[in-house]
Amino acid sequence: MIRLWLQNFRHLQHGHSHRSAPIPDDLGPILVTGETPISAFRTIRDSAIFTNKRLIIRDAQGLSGKKIEMYSIPYSSINMWSSENSGKLDFNAELELWTRAGHLKIKIGKGLDVRKLDNLIAQAVIG
Repeated sequence: MIRLWLQNFRHLQHGHSHRSAPIPDDLGPILVTGETPISAFRTIRDSAIFTNKRLIIRDAQGLSGKKIEMYSIPYSSINMWSSENSGKLDFNAELELWTRAGHLKIKIGKGLDVRKLDNLIAQAVIG
């Protein structure tokens, strides 16, 4: 299993995706013609942005977090996915993606609807 997003996107794998977030301002230069951001979610420093064409991961690095590495996962590379909601004793939901790059697991913190993420992926992949 590839450790989430080429082994570098630590916060969504080992931490939790905490909340919906505004679309980051610095996203514009990497979007292609006809690509539009749909939704964004963030941890303390990192974020995941759903566009109409791909999932973009922003990995803040270093102490200041000013160095940003971005990963793109085209929806066409997603072969399968699963979502698991949290339970009474298990406080975290999970979203798993099986892609051409490998198996990715994202732990979702309390307060974020994992079914909304599942629906975003479903619309993009099989829409």
